[in-house]
Amino acid sequence: SASSMEDKSHTVGIFQVGDYVVFAFLFVVSSGIGVFFAIKERKKASSKEFLVGGRQMSCGPVALSLTASFMSAVTVIGAPSDVYRYGASYVIFGVAYTFVVFFTAELFLPVFYRSGITSTYEYLELRFCKLVRFAATFIYIIQTVSGIECSNTYCLVFDQLLC
Repeated sequence: SASSMEDKSHTVGIFQVGDYVVFAFLFVVSSGIGVFFAIKERKKASSKEFLVGGRQMSCGPVALSLTASFMSAVTVIGAPSDVYRYGASYVIFGVAYTFVVFFTAELFLPVFYRSGITSTYEYLELRFCKLVRFAATFIYIIQTVSGIECSNTYCLVFDQLLC
């Protein structure tokens, strides 16, 4: 009947044995990778060398790391539901991301790599001054905590703070 279909669609399932096995497996694998590299790379002295992996990593692990850092758990869970609920217009974000990744890799990363810097904020300090770096960091933190887009704020702050 229709009412039993509605009841099932709104109930939240509970973990079954298989769910616990998959969860435990992913946890053990993720933890194992972290422990393995913590032990293997213990001799790395500086934090700068640690952050860039000694500049010895191929593009595969770097690409996976960047993808993981851009996608939160909320994105992974929420994106499929958005597509289901609102349609395939969500694909536009995928197309835009493709262009953004390409241009970032071709325009910004070579500059960062040649300069030996590890973050955009470090570049801002080299290019302008420490105050601009702190302002950008502060705006990013506010944006992340509040969920509010601050792109216009960046322009206003940097216009006032350029050293």
